[in-house]
Amino acid sequence: MIKLKGHEIGLIVVKDASNRRAVQFRNNIITTLRKIGVNENDIDIPLERMAIKKSKASATWWISNHRMHYSHNMQNKYVENLYVLSKVIEIEANRVISEEITLSDFISEFKEDSDVYDRRKEAREFFDCDHDETDFGIIDKKYKLMSKELHPDMPTGDTEKFKQLNIAHKILKRELT
Repeated sequence: MIKLKGHEIGLIVVKDASNRRAVQFRNNIITTLRKIGVNENDIDIPLERMAIKKSKASATWWISNHRMHYSHNMQNKYVENLYVLSKVIEIEANRVISEEITLSDFISEFKEDSDVYDRRKEAREFFDCDHDETDFGIIDKKYKLMSKELHPDMPTGDTEKFKQLNIAHKILKRELT
């Protein structure tokens, strides 16, 4: 079990037919998004040729003139990352369908600017982490140490760097939790 966006998701281990299962998970995402009014032509889910290799899964879609995006890269295989991605999107879309949240809430949960990858890279550089660091615990630990040092009330404090620190933390927290 992993916890993402406040939901516990049971993990699976895919040992065979990984490419076929990746297509099934992709189709599940498309079907789920169509239920809340997303046009199929506005959904982009790149499929990895070898679904068993370690690779990030991502989905991008457009709704109400907003670019929505979600990606996952914490599992051992692309197909397993795509499964987690499909489950998160399914849970959140079902919350819209059941009127637990509004479509606007859904949009704010997944809305991202087109430069999100650059901003994530810059955030990791700010924390002096590897470009592929996915352990939020490591990032959070660095955040706490740096926030003590950069807080404006401290002798070594720097207001601008403290603001940058909080923005970088927020960007990576949204990606990794």
